[in-house]
Amino acid sequence: VQLQASGGGLVQAGGSLRLSCAASGRTFSNYAMGWFRQAPGKGREFVAAINWSGSVPYYADSVKGRFTISRDNAKNTVYLQMNSLKPEDTAVYYCAANLYTVVASIDGVDYWGQGTQVTVSS
Repeated sequence: VQLQASGGGLVQAGGSLRLSCAASGRTFSNYAMGWFRQAPGKGREFVAAINWSGSVPYYADSVKGRFTISRDNAKNTVYLQMNSLKPEDTAVYYCAANLYTVVASIDGVDYWGQGTQVTVSS
């Protein structure tokens, strides 16, 4: 699976961004999808994930209530709507794909996208 993330940028605290990740190469609906992020000097961490059908989302506690993950299997795309952004959300955001099973650990990811930078100014 090839993953192409987009939608990052610079936003003020309290603002919103929507990330997109377009997939190609395999049957998209066979894959659970997720978003991870890596801040400068820190390890990559789980942000959100969604099952193959889009019916069950999962979130890290740090983003629950502010971020929404969704997917459109007809467009082979997964989204991350980020609202009420905080400076601590600043990171490179990576989309991830895993065959059949939702994963919240970097060790379980089958495919990674290239990352998109999100910067939140205070």
